[in-house]
Parts: sequence; C-alpha cells; structure tokens
Amino acid sequence: MDKRHVDTRGLLCPEPMLMVKREIEAMDSGVIEALADNSAARENIKRLALSKGWKVEIRSQEGDYLLTLSK
Repeated sequence: MDKRHVDTRGLLCPEPMLMVKREIEAMDSGVIEALADNSAARENIKRLALSKGWKVEIRSQEGDYLLTLSK
C-alpha cells in the first residue's frame, strides 16, 4: 500500500489543499498523512478528500492537525 506524507504547516490557502490534491491525483488508493497548522487548511483538505471519495480521520497533534486520508 502506497503511503505519502505532506507537511503543509506554515503555508497559506490554497497551497495546503493544492499540495494534497497533487498527491490524491497521483494515487488510485493508499494513505496520505497531511500535517496542517490552521483550521482553514484542515477543512479545505477534508472537503477535497471527501469529494474525491477518500476517508478522512483528523487528530490534533501538538497544536497541529494530522489528517489521515485513505482509500
């Protein structure tokens, strides 16, 4: 199973969502772990992943958000 990591901390929208979008488009299935440091990026990444048919799990991690996308 393919697993990718994307660190979007410190970036402003729409860059975090675009980074994750590139990974989603490059994969048919697998796991993407995305780190985000603001709620706007968290919500945009979540909406994108759900719209593409990916499952999303979100956890708080030391002030950041860890989004685990799987398909």
